[in-house]
Amino acid sequence: MEKQIVQTKNAPQPIGPYNQAIIANDTLYISGQICIDPSTGYLKNRDIQEETHQVMQNLKAILNEAGYKFNNVVKSTIFITDMNRFGEINEVYGKYFDGEFPARETVQVSALPKFVNVEISMIAVR
Repeated sequence: MEKQIVQTKNAPQPIGPYNQAIIANDTLYISGQICIDPSTGYLKNRDIQEETHQVMQNLKAILNEAGYKFNNVVKSTIFITDMNRFGEINEVYGKYFDGEFPARETVQVSALPKFVNVEISMIAVR
């Protein structure tokens, strides 16, 4: 199997031993993204909406770099630290799709990298 590494400066650089994304057999696997602003390296987490928007912008940058769009996404995984914030996160997340929503799960976890509140990973296909 041939795989292609996807890397863009328009999304945060990995903070560990992994890649932003990998394409294998026309399927794009995007690593979990958090609210790091790639232009500054700082977290954009003034509130949960800003945090979720930055996560989605990071995902969008990786999708674009690979030649995909949100309508190519078939699966998302959302990790959150407080299920009571689900509605606020869901409202922002939903605005990025043009009515074609992917399959998804949302999981509450005890902590995320850099102690953010939201992390989202995606799988997209051509």
